Amino acid sequence: MRIAVTGKQGQVVSALIERGPLAGVEIVAVGRPELDLADTQSIRSTLIGLRPDAIVSAAAYTAVDKAESEQATAFAVNAEGPAAIAGIAEELGIPVVHLSTDYVFPGDKDGAYIETDETGPVSVYGKSKLAGEQAIAAATPNHAILRTAWVYSPYGANFVKTMLRLAETRDALNVVADQRGTPTSALDIADAVITVAQRLANDEDPNLRGVFHLTGGGEATWAEFAEEIFAKLEHKTGKAITVGRITTADYPTPARRPANSRLSNDKLNAIYGIALPDWKLSTKVVLERLLRD
Repeated sequence: MRIAVTGKQGQVVSALIERGPLAGVEIVAVGRPELDLADTQSIRSTLIGLRPDAIVSAAAYTAVDKAESEQATAFAVNAEGPAAIAGIAEELGIPVVHLSTDYVFPGDKDGAYIETDETGPVSVYGKSKLAGEQAIAAATPNHAILRTAWVYSPYGANFVKTMLRLAETRDALNVVADQRGTPTSALDIADAVITVAQRLANDEDPNLRGVFHLTGGGEATWAEFAEEIFAKLEHKTGKAITVGRITTADYPTPARRPANSRLSNDKLNAIYGIALPDWKLSTKVVLERLLRD
């Protein structure tokens, strides 16, 4: 099976490149300059030329704060780009797996969000990603939209790597403690994405199509996530880092963050049999790789 993936250097793209061969799948990652999400003609010519069995729409504009002042670019990449990708998938008669985000929700629900909960993004980034979901669904019924959150991995820039970098020069850090969600390993996401793409390519069951949530098991605040990282770091190196708990108001940002990013994965588990490991287990795996390297 050949899967075309948009993007070349993102966390999930890098994880797919690593995991694809383990699943007997050819991953072809395409990005700029040959494929530019802001240039629909480049999307068309590149994807049609690859003749893939499925497309994973992974690339996105993810500069959450910058999006507040670059709305046109965010929507071009996160909405118009996916619309073109899905249109090409429909033309080729192949499925598209699209990665989305917890930011499509306002973050004010008491419990975990389910797929049918009302959306209501509070940032430009979230609004652009929701527009991308809607564009995918409008362009082809042969899609699976996977909403994930708090992604980290051995690759790229992410919270785990930032904490380790800061720990090199500090012995105490303040971290937000009133936003709750689930840290999710890009390696786990990649395994799930491959499974979903394979099923879609080989099974016409309409229940396999639609919107699904895909996050790690369990939940945490950013401060709890940091404490887990530093506990593993101390065990490995002996260096102790103190985490001070602060509020979102203490750390203002241009874009509002959802206070509650918890997503229920029950639907994905029921239909696909996919349940990602508890976030602490996956964090340990990634940390061991980073600390070894």
